[in-house]
Amino acid sequence: FPSPSYYTVIVIFSSQVAETTEALPPAEFDRFLNAFSHIFAGGYSAGYYSYKWAEVLSADCFAAFEEVGLENEEKVRETGIRFRDTILALGGGKDPMEVFKAFRGRKPSTEPLLRHSGLLANTP
Repeated sequence: FPSPSYYTVIVIFSSQVAETTEALPPAEFDRFLNAFSHIFAGGYSAGYYSYKWAEVLSADCFAAFEEVGLENEEKVRETGIRFRDTILALGGGKDPMEVFKAFRGRKPSTEPLLRHSGLLANTP
């Protein structure tokens, strides 16, 4: 078993992270890390992957609006109509990749999500 000092470091680190990410401070007895096993057990990890993939698609769709210039009302309207006529209108009626490619003209890219998440420098 890990030494008590190792365990103490983990608990302190977890508390420090919680201070910057949680709305309320964790209770002194909180041991969230000991209980967060559902992502690794029971197949739920696939669910987390699908959430992240949805974020990739969402960010890439929004990037289409950024690319035409968010202040350019005419181009934003045109892009919105294209979004409506592809992503929203075709929905589950066609293969999802084909629907996305009809809107963006290409396969999805992770670049917009990475950029929106602050993991890439903004590029023109």
